[in-house]
Amino acid sequence: MNVCVIGTGYVGLVTGACFAEFGATVICADKDERKIETLERGEIPIYEPGLDAVVERNVREGRLSFTTDTASAIASSLVIFIAVGTPAREDGGTDLRHVDAVATEIGQAINGYKVVVTKSTVPVGTSYRVRDRVQAEIDAVGGDVDFSVASNPEFLREGAAIADFLRPDRVVIGADDEAAMAIMKDLYRPLFLNETPFVMTNIATSELTKYAANAFLATKISFINEVANLCEAVGGDVQGLARAIGLDGRIGKKFLHAGPGFGGSCFPKDTQSAAFFARENGERLRIVEAVIDVNERQKARMVEKIRKAIGGDFAGKTVGILGLSFKPETDDMRDAPALDIVRGLEEGGASVRAFDPVAMREAARLMPGVTYCKDSYEACEDADALVIVTEWNQFRMLDLERVRQKLRRPVVVDLRNVYDPKPMHEAGFEYHSVGR
Repeated sequence: MNVCVIGTGYVGLVTGACFAEFGATVICADKDERKIETLERGEIPIYEPGLDAVVERNVREGRLSFTTDTASAIASSLVIFIAVGTPAREDGGTDLRHVDAVATEIGQAINGYKVVVTKSTVPVGTSYRVRDRVQAEIDAVGGDVDFSVASNPEFLREGAAIADFLRPDRVVIGADDEAAMAIMKDLYRPLFLNETPFVMTNIATSELTKYAANAFLATKISFINEVANLCEAVGGDVQGLARAIGLDGRIGKKFLHAGPGFGGSCFPKDTQSAAFFARENGERLRIVEAVIDVNERQKARMVEKIRKAIGGDFAGKTVGILGLSFKPETDDMRDAPALDIVRGLEEGGASVRAFDPVAMREAARLMPGVTYCKDSYEACEDADALVIVTEWNQFRMLDLERVRQKLRRPVVVDLRNVYDPKPMHEAGFEYHSVGR
């Protein structure tokens, strides 16, 4: 089957590479000439473990290619995935300009029956919006071309995207006609053979599923963060509490890790978008609105936690930061808690030294005032406190004696609860964590 994926960002590149891994012939198209040139050189513009090997193998075996000629890619494909960016607007809604542009281009290039699939996370109704734009272009030239639209949301976790695509928890496909559904099922046939659960539904349900899933997971994060704050007030231990409630099968243990709040490309944008289009449709998602508010307050609370640990005043102090990306195993800085935390430190007059295994290039663009270090220990040098913001594995077994010698004061603020309080105190640190 010939497939075109328009957009070679995180979702588009993973989607194209993995469909090629299934055996489809895939063209990934993008207007960004530099990005396509990078991919054609065999370089991956994003950090995602395992993606480079999948891309290299499928390019070598002739199933995966890259182009800036989107029209040609559309014309030669049966299934066209729209995987362009859908950033948040200032009012919380979703900016669909890129989706609209792709729909127009599809309508201008379409030369026979196609299934046009929205893979980007989009508000309910976007697939029909795409349908209308494609049809308007066909009508403008007096054409008579049939096509279908479908929704196929992605559920990829950054840092584990390849496994999530090749061995997913479920696949959701929304379509309103049998032809589109049959073609999509055929495209995903390798997963049918592996007995992956499939949800075949209508387009509106499919589009809403991604928002509902992310909103629910974000709710678990904000819930446990509020409980962590209560634990601090009454002497509880949020980790013991999370384990106790997580053993209830109705609740589950995942996403019950207290910390500085959620970030990344999905949860902040998707919760805002869900709340926005719910209000537009006369239905308030009050729980989701509260989740957003709790998350913003949690990041501010972390700044205050650091302020208290450092003596009540940032002026003239130096703070070492370990971890900048919003989670481990990615270089994604979008809405990372580190952005708000560093901003709060700098606004209070502190100097910041930081280290992250892969995100420092992007972080330097967003936080130019930070001193970026070659490793964890350089970030500690002459700092008045060390703050763990992202729980990369290499931060879990630091040489604590070396850390203590590097620090000006033996203060550690562990925003991910990587270490146990008792051994840290015994090692001579003033140790602060979240909810313990």
